[in-house]
Amino acid sequence: MSGGGSREAPEGRGAPPQLQDGATPADLHHRSSANGSETPLAGPSPLIDVHAHFAHAASGRADWRALNAARLRAGERIGIGCHVASILGSWGLTSPTYFASPADVVRGNDEMLAIQRAEGARVRSYVHVNPNDTAHALAEIERCVAAGAIGVKLSASRRADDPLLDPIAAEAGRRGLPVLHHVWQHRRREWGGQEASDGVELGRLAARHPGTDFILAHIGGGGDYAHTYPAVRELPNVYLDTSGSGVDRGMLDDALEAVGPSRLLWGCDLTICTGLAKLRALEVIGLSEEELAMIRYRNAVRIFPPNSFALEGP
Repeated sequence: MSGGGSREAPEGRGAPPQLQDGATPADLHHRSSANGSETPLAGPSPLIDVHAHFAHAASGRADWRALNAARLRAGERIGIGCHVASILGSWGLTSPTYFASPADVVRGNDEMLAIQRAEGARVRSYVHVNPNDTAHALAEIERCVAAGAIGVKLSASRRADDPLLDPIAAEAGRRGLPVLHHVWQHRRREWGGQEASDGVELGRLAARHPGTDFILAHIGGGGDYAHTYPAVRELPNVYLDTSGSGVDRGMLDDALEAVGPSRLLWGCDLTICTGLAKLRALEVIGLSEEELAMIRYRNAVRIFPPNSFALEGP
């Protein structure tokens, strides 16, 4: 497999996976299996979902608690050791989802950090920012990282190659934070409510910031993923996340051919069921045990800040 070349890690980011408190990889497996009952659907090996979302009381859904509980319950049954998640403002209730107001950005981040505090090791937070307000975005990164955020979630409110994103990308790289960017696989037209980017545009941003890791969101989220792969093949700081509802035959094979197992990250976004389906596919397309472990959790442990994923007791 090609495209999986290594590169020197930025200062403060060790090459091997680093866990808290001397944890072993098995410690990343959520306490559900240790508590007894059922073998996780995804098996006993560690598993990190790098693309998750939660809701809150001011996000327009009366059932927001049930929605959050359902995600955690499904993760427990599958065997997800950690959901790395964001809340995008008010999810459109009081300002547009991808053009969230400063007040909604702050509220959403505060709610996300509260979920992290409540759930312990099984939830970690991105700090969500709207790049149209650079000063506010940089201030939110500083504030939320101090409170425990481990990555940056960029709103799809500017093209990824817009120079307005450069200060945010540079700050993320300085802090060793990966940047998750919403991507439409080969955008052929404008889409309402967002300024969608595709792999070519994210690739331009990544090329300008080689010291920052970027997560190209949901290769299964719609559009032509075959357009995305050659756009980022030669960019070692761009990782593909497997999330999205699409489960096309060949999607994962082609992703592995383009970037190799060292640049593929497992994630679900909104559809955990298709995340599980992709794990099933990964198990039967010829990956070694080591390569599968990279996709399930080791790549995530490597690109997020050291000690992001904590030891969880029995």
